Amino acid sequence: MELARELYGIDVTANELPSERDQNFLLTTANGEKFVLKIANLGASPQVLACQNEVMSRLAQEGIPCPHPLPTLRGQLMCEVPDEDGEPLFVRLVTFLPGTPLALVKPHTPAILRKIGRLFGSMDRVLASLSCPALARELQWDLQSAPSTIRRYKADIRDAGRRSLIDGYLELFDQVADKLAALRRMLIHNDGNDYNVLVGPPAWEREVVGVLDFGDMVVSYAAAEPAVVAAYAMLGKDDPVGAAAEVIAGYHSVFPLREEEVEVLFPLMCMRLCLSVCLEAHQRGLVPGNEYLSVSAQPAWDLLERLKEVPPRLAEYRLRDACGYAPCPQGEAVAKWLAENRHQVGPVVAPELMANAVLFDFAVGGCDAGAPHLWQDVAAFSKALFDKIAARQGKVGLGRYAEARPFYTSALFAGGEPRTVHLGVDLFVPAGQPVLAPLEGTVVSVQDNAGPLNYGPTVILQHEAKGQRPEFYTLYGHLSRKTLTSIKPGRRLKRGDTIGWVGESSENGGWPPHVHLQVIADMLGYRGDFPGVASPSQRAVWLSICPDPSPLLGRSFDLAATEELSTRELLARRSKHFSPVLSVAYRRPLHLVRGYRQFLYDRDGIPYLDAVNNVPHVGHSHPKVVEAACRQMALLNTNTRYLYEELVAYAERLTATLPEPLRICFFVNSGSEANELALRLAEAFTGGRETIVVDGAYHGNTTSLIDISPYKFNGPGGQGAPSYVHVVPTPDPYRGLYRQGQAHVGKNYARHVQQAADELRARGVRPIFICESLMGCAGQIVLPDGFLAEAYRAVREAGGICIADEVQVGFGRVGTHFWGFQTQGVVPDIVTLGKPIGNGFPLGAVITTPEVAAAFHSGMEYFSTFGGNPVACAVGLAVLEVIGEEHLQENALRVGSKLKAGLTELMARHELIGDVRGMGLFLGVELVLDRERLTPATEQAAYVVERMKELGVLLGRDGPAANVLKIKPPLVFSEADAERLVATLDRVLDEDFVAGR
Repeated sequence: MELARELYGIDVTANELPSERDQNFLLTTANGEKFVLKIANLGASPQVLACQNEVMSRLAQEGIPCPHPLPTLRGQLMCEVPDEDGEPLFVRLVTFLPGTPLALVKPHTPAILRKIGRLFGSMDRVLASLSCPALARELQWDLQSAPSTIRRYKADIRDAGRRSLIDGYLELFDQVADKLAALRRMLIHNDGNDYNVLVGPPAWEREVVGVLDFGDMVVSYAAAEPAVVAAYAMLGKDDPVGAAAEVIAGYHSVFPLREEEVEVLFPLMCMRLCLSVCLEAHQRGLVPGNEYLSVSAQPAWDLLERLKEVPPRLAEYRLRDACGYAPCPQGEAVAKWLAENRHQVGPVVAPELMANAVLFDFAVGGCDAGAPHLWQDVAAFSKALFDKIAARQGKVGLGRYAEARPFYTSALFAGGEPRTVHLGVDLFVPAGQPVLAPLEGTVVSVQDNAGPLNYGPTVILQHEAKGQRPEFYTLYGHLSRKTLTSIKPGRRLKRGDTIGWVGESSENGGWPPHVHLQVIADMLGYRGDFPGVASPSQRAVWLSICPDPSPLLGRSFDLAATEELSTRELLARRSKHFSPVLSVAYRRPLHLVRGYRQFLYDRDGIPYLDAVNNVPHVGHSHPKVVEAACRQMALLNTNTRYLYEELVAYAERLTATLPEPLRICFFVNSGSEANELALRLAEAFTGGRETIVVDGAYHGNTTSLIDISPYKFNGPGGQGAPSYVHVVPTPDPYRGLYRQGQAHVGKNYARHVQQAADELRARGVRPIFICESLMGCAGQIVLPDGFLAEAYRAVREAGGICIADEVQVGFGRVGTHFWGFQTQGVVPDIVTLGKPIGNGFPLGAVITTPEVAAAFHSGMEYFSTFGGNPVACAVGLAVLEVIGEEHLQENALRVGSKLKAGLTELMARHELIGDVRGMGLFLGVELVLDRERLTPATEQAAYVVERMKELGVLLGRDGPAANVLKIKPPLVFSEADAERLVATLDRVLDEDFVAGR
């Protein structure tokens, strides 16, 4: 380009960059060095351009990553050249800043948003000390003049509905207009949009590497800077205000915002978005073909539509919380007054009912919450609660404030973060009991919540400021519809007056009769539909808005839920008493308190779809299994030296699922103990311990089992194979010696077993062969057809014995058969069972033939103190009954087939997926960087597992390179669950780190 050569002495190629006003060119030298040439538009002020140069140079000196100007051959940072008409144009050359615009990055994690906030906070610490009079100018992007600019160009918006939307935001801004004059003003960048923020290459957590485009710098509100950055950070987010709060938290940590500035942040953010769409509409009319002008228009409109549903003061409180300020300032005053004036309140229900109140624990892990199948049965749940009240000679039950509960699972709460934190207290009393005003007040709302959830009428009283008492509100929910005919808004009530009556379950969303009592410091613009529960991420904000109502119940009640240990505290305490070899899943560990069916719940009540834990085979906390354990525990729990029917009944039922001659049972406590005993049986039968094992196999955690588990002895800390252990190749048709598509893959792998068996027979040794029916730790391997049949034949011809390890895959998981070995058309000599056999209860089993069992009769007694105890047998029986009654093997086949098909479809869109394999609900997805070389994508697999957890789906990874996603959910996994897993995985695989962009 001639200008570059003439002014700067460099030979380059040039590519024009998109720009709103100026001309920008990316210059590249022959050796790859890059610069940006900026040609200012006609009429640009040289003083303004000089200020921009000064600012960029100063920021670069202070270590802020941004472009900075370079001198011409004559030492000028800016020079003047004529255009075709002789008009002066100002030219500058600036350094090129490598990176990817934030707008092109997936995902925008909370961490990266905070980093962006910190970058702009660091930049503003420098800008605050600079004086650039030329930048105290009129600029259409300046939020100081935004209302007038928006009103000027609003007519260019063709859609009347959108113009009305803009009017609503102008009204919001007018409400804070009188507060703007007192705000700090300073020089700001003013254009921290998602195309001007650069981030580094794909990584687990990207780094923010720079900020571009100083053309809109202006002296304006200091608060306008983070407001602009946060406005663009909200684009496309599920929780836009939450995204803004991350930016503001990062900014405030470096360049603190004043409380009066935080108060106007949300209106300023909305003004920036309105300004953007109005200017876009105007400029699009002037330059219809310039797509750059429309780049952010639709996302901005979508965001404005979403934000109109957000109460502005709620947004303010969330931003205050992000800065460490009390979220709702008046909430503290209300809480203080209530705590100091318990003596002024009257009863909410008849005083005689409160004499011996019973406190319930409905927390996610609380004893009164019960399993979901209980509280979803309204009649049973209601009876259980009132029975407990009566058993304690009480007349009222109390539900706690600030308690995270597992109950709120209706469709209303679906999508996004569930609301679980209870914002009031509950008084469980018989339906029809009168509800009384604890303080004088005015009825401001009477609303019948007769929608899909049918919560019944809610009454809200306003308690006006009086003396030292601040203004606040009290809410009374789940009332009888009789209330609607007796009380109206505007009515003044004295302390003790009747507000309404407690509703029946039928008018109470199906819950036991009770009144929900809540204190509200700020109505936020709501009417009668004020939220009664909050999401855990907004817990502090909502508890500030809704202080503890316990004082309204009298002197002796304190119903605030006990503060639980944080995850960090729990992890720290755990580390003091346990070795690091006892690992914790996930980089941000889960603090779990409950499991039910295919879900696990953390302490905040957030549900996680469990697609990896195959131990709860028929579902976490299956009621029939739990009931069987409890019933038997209350009757008898002893050992097998005594006679009890449960032992025989379970053995008969279990062996009936197995082919002949597998009829002799040994019950133990775990899969490891089962495999340990199986080895003893095999050694007794063969007279030796020479064992053939499959590479990648894992059989248990005891010393002898580590010795036959290549997954362990060839892994970190392993000592290699003992001399008596003979390893054959993993029969992996995807990346093994013999691959799918070749002829006789299974027989070819079995030849290695044949060779090992022949070598042992030649030495006069009878071999032991142990193999998982489908291999888990080796990478969710489905054995190729014919492998076990040929391997078993070879071993038996050598006088050996065959053990099928079914600890991972038995009990119908494969769908087509009840046992994994049946898919290979073989009958082993010994079968070992564990994990799913007891649905989480310590139970294992070894099933063998009479011939093998007879060889074990050496005179030494075999005894396991707890193996086969009555409780374990009752649990085992219940598991088998549930599998049959709920058709879980059929479900595994149907849902597993759908899930596998969905995963296979993802391969067409995501090159990272090299293979999808498995049977039923035992599936693996192998991730590779190159489908030809099969390079394991180990880091990407780890990332996928972590991100899936963050999105509410639990997976694991296995395989020698830990690059195989393992999917082994409880067999109650549904087709909807399968669809969710596939959709979530599709989303994660499109993120930059795994997509390789």
